Amino acid sequence: MKKFIENLTNIWKIEELKNRIILTLGILLVYRFGAHIVLPGIDSAQLHELATKTSGGGLLDILNAFTGGAFSNASVFALGIMPYISASIVVQLMGIAIPYLQKLQKEGESGRRKINQITRWLTIAICIVQAPVYLYGINRLGVPDSAFLLGKGLNFIVPAVLILVTGTIFAMWLGEKITDKGIGNGISLLIMVGIIARLPRAFLSETASRLTGNGGPLLILIEIILWFVIILLCIYLIKAVRQIPVQYARRTAEGGTANERNIFGARQYIPLKINAAGVMPIIFAQALMFIPATVAGLSQSEFAKSVQAAFSNVFGFWYNLLFAAMIILFTYFYTAITVPTNKMADDLKRSGGFIPGIRPGKETGDYLDKIMSLITLPGSIFIALVAIFPSLLKIIGMQDQWALFYGGTSLLILVGVAIDTMQQVNSYLLNRHYDGLMKTGKNRKVS
Repeated sequence: MKKFIENLTNIWKIEELKNRIILTLGILLVYRFGAHIVLPGIDSAQLHELATKTSGGGLLDILNAFTGGAFSNASVFALGIMPYISASIVVQLMGIAIPYLQKLQKEGESGRRKINQITRWLTIAICIVQAPVYLYGINRLGVPDSAFLLGKGLNFIVPAVLILVTGTIFAMWLGEKITDKGIGNGISLLIMVGIIARLPRAFLSETASRLTGNGGPLLILIEIILWFVIILLCIYLIKAVRQIPVQYARRTAEGGTANERNIFGARQYIPLKINAAGVMPIIFAQALMFIPATVAGLSQSEFAKSVQAAFSNVFGFWYNLLFAAMIILFTYFYTAITVPTNKMADDLKRSGGFIPGIRPGKETGDYLDKIMSLITLPGSIFIALVAIFPSLLKIIGMQDQWALFYGGTSLLILVGVAIDTMQQVNSYLLNRHYDGLMKTGKNRKVS
């Protein structure tokens, strides 16, 4: 506890870090406040009454988790940040086939700004499509027609669509401001704070259910222990690396032959993460998992209804099978575009380094690519298993909302974003010669 207080004191001593944390917390507070502002023309009293009687379920629980309850509240942030994530997926996929986007990806910072601008415009286009669908389909949440004080005519739909689109763009802007001026990845933090907002209610509901005779306090204790074990396993996965030894040739150094002898033979390592893609594959996969049920809902055939029912149940077999397969696929895809093994090999060659037994250049790139493929497989399978783990907990009668925190999108996002944010805080502390928050930072060697 003393060390924890000391770390907090050190964080507060760094002016830049303190300002970034305050800004981040302020923006997150604004986002949470907006999640409770109901769209004009909808009776908030009826929405509140509905929320106390129902607990949601299926895909609606996932949407509510991503938006922190804004989806079911008919809030100005009802669409959340998901349209921006969907746009990012589309742009990255198009980057494989469209030469113009490939050219932008190679132009450095200027190309990145242009790609971000394209993503923003595509986000607006997606919002314009999703907003009317949401407004006309909100009755599936149980919202009665009487809650629409102005009806569903154009005098309500047009302003509501404009507000929803603006809300998503504003949320996107808040996320980008956190990334640029705050601490951590802004978009991921917005999703994480929405998930955390639903955690206390889910736990209290599960506790009340167990205390009324469905397992008792002992089962609650077992569930909490199991939850911490899964969190530790996720942390281990995110932090796990495969170290590739690198040897550097003799380099001329001032100070005589003694220094040259120290430089020659020094061995370093390239740390290749087992989970280099982070939480993005599961976010991408979750964003696309809404498509089968949505498309099937456009048809009235018996087959379409069965497909819609199968992929609307997040605890069902077919939903989890497709979800796991997409996570593995996206893990490989995102790793391939974020870990440029060929560039790593070129940089290593230019700096006079080589992997023992491997020729510099193309062979080194092929070797690193092979290693990444081998270590990504167990990492992607573990992520997929964690993602579908909540469906297995239904066997012991765990409530839906609480089960979602034992895996799936919720847990991996919470763990991944928390570690990423802590690493950024850690780097500030280490640069100011303070002890870091994480053990790996304390054991660094200073040459």
